[in-house]
Amino acid sequence: MTRIDASDAAADTLVGGPRRARVRRPGVPLPLLLPALVGLAFLLLPLVALLVRAPWHTLPDQLTSAEVWQALRLSLVSATAATAVSLVLGVPLAWLLARTDFPGRGLLRALVTLPLVLPPVVGGVALLLALGRNGVVGRWLDSWFGITLPFTTAGVVVAEAFVAMPFLVISVEGTLRAADPRYEEAATTLGASRFTAFRRVTLPLIAPGIAAGAVLAWARALGEFGATITFAGNFPGRTQTMPLAVYLALQNDPAAAIALSLVLLAVSIAVLAGLRDRWMTTS
Repeated sequence: MTRIDASDAAADTLVGGPRRARVRRPGVPLPLLLPALVGLAFLLLPLVALLVRAPWHTLPDQLTSAEVWQALRLSLVSATAATAVSLVLGVPLAWLLARTDFPGRGLLRALVTLPLVLPPVVGGVALLLALGRNGVVGRWLDSWFGITLPFTTAGVVVAEAFVAMPFLVISVEGTLRAADPRYEEAATTLGASRFTAFRRVTLPLIAPGIAAGAVLAWARALGEFGATITFAGNFPGRTQTMPLAVYLALQNDPAAAIALSLVLLAVSIAVLAGLRDRWMTTS
């Protein structure tokens, strides 16, 4: 063995194994770099403009007005309630799609994810036809139980849950498919029922996926506009959420609209920060 080989072997021994050769990353081709930079500018420029044109000197007064806090409180309450509804209904639905096999499962999955691509206004119209006073189900809710959902705070929750639940279902279903089903099978062979195995074994395993899906659903519900204004209207203090308040303020007071937009931007950044460990990896 030469002296160089001996020194390399000694270095390998000190670091605990063979040294990895540094992988040199190739440069970025110019035909890819230019469109990438244009795309980056296209996505960031509106956000930068929002920060540049923000009325920072009057921002405290804008954010402390009664109308802003009213819309913010309603948005937070309705988004949280919509997320709770999505959890109660969406987690069992995700388990059904991931753990059972039945005819038409692919079609059912497509229908569940349809609100993701459906225009929100169309979703609001569909909710009106289903749950309105003269809707397919709404007429019976009104005549039997005296429940009227359109143009109420409960209608806001329904509209937000309709558009937000698919985010939770997709996230939880993906986590269930990644989880090993043999743990559930072992629990059932030991005498546990399917529901007990789900509650005691599966839920702890998929808790991170449920949390991520809940955060996504909450953020989607907080930013919902089209289905809410179509199904629930825009009544201050009752159905006017933050996106609706932004739309209304933009027509009369652009400074207030920018201030409200900054609040929603801050919430969106907080959501991305919360999901960073799940979706982003360090190089």
